[in-house]
Amino acid sequence: MGDRKPYTFRIDEDLVKELKHVAIDLGVPYNVLIEEGIKYVIEKYKRETKNDEDDKA
Repeated sequence: MGDRKPYTFRIDEDLVKELKHVAIDLGVPYNVLIEEGIKYVIEKYKRETKNDEDDKA
């Protein structure tokens, strides 16, 4: 994984609050959960793209 870099973006406030509660329950920083979610989305769409390509072949 690359170096960490700060980013600023807008996210639904209620989602952030809920995510912070989950992070507290798990005992991890909430940015760890954000990174996990980003990785999940990337892998999900990689799989969907691969499946679409396999269906066309």
